[in-house]
Amino acid sequence: MPLSEHEQRMLEQMERALYAEDPKFASALEGSGLRTYTRRRVYQAVAGFLVGIALLMAGMVAQLIWVSVVGFLVMLGCAVLAVTGWRKAPKPGERPAGAVRRPLRPKRSMMDRIEDRWQRRRDEQGR
Repeated sequence: MPLSEHEQRMLEQMERALYAEDPKFASALEGSGLRTYTRRRVYQAVAGFLVGIALLMAGMVAQLIWVSVVGFLVMLGCAVLAVTGWRKAPKPGERPAGAVRRPLRPKRSMMDRIEDRWQRRRDEQGR
């Protein structure tokens, strides 16, 4: 169920007050999808790097050169991903370039959005 206009205004006032009182806490509540994404990407790259080391060692033990080469390539690719992901990650408390502050609103379901669109169309046709 969408918020009424009065509830939306109250929510916006509460957001402004929260940002004025403690901007660091408010930005932490807002979250950064990009920061979470890049952190996850770096963790995956580190895990891939470890898999590459395991492949490299297994190829050396089994004396299969191609397995060692694949392991080295996996290590190299994951190292590149980790370094580029680490550099792109915004620092805590800073906004990524071009980011716009989005309001702290609860996510609406897809059905709510569809109902809103339907209602707008009906209102526009009724005019």
